Amino acid sequence: MGERMQIGEVAERTGLSLRTIRYYEEVGLVVPSARSQGGFRLYTDPDVDRLRVIMRMKPLGFQLDEMREVLAIIDPTPDSPRIEDPAGRLAELTRTADERCAELRRKLAIAEEFAATLHEHLDARADEPPRS
Repeated sequence: MGERMQIGEVAERTGLSLRTIRYYEEVGLVVPSARSQGGFRLYTDPDVDRLRVIMRMKPLGFQLDEMREVLAIIDPTPDSPRIEDPAGRLAELTRTADERCAELRRKLAIAEEFAATLHEHLDARADEPPRS
């Protein structure tokens, strides 16, 4: 099964907060592989990989149900929901991800244009004589 980590180490590895990891557990997106004798959550590398998949869906605006579907298809667990047409649904979710990535690229381009405008104004001010 590999190395087992407590939630703090998982948080360090993923950059997620303890609260977020616990929330993902509460809503059933990730389940610790084991518990220590003291009751601490223990995670493995596959659990961390699963959290990283969730992290990648978040900026694309995937809802919890969509996240569950993606995980049920690409990383199923015994508790995963049954997906009627996994290949078809994966194709739909892939199109959704592609569309949302394109929208993020459009927004990023606008943000970069704005940042460039600010740099131009800053550079122009640097060329001005100091005010007294």
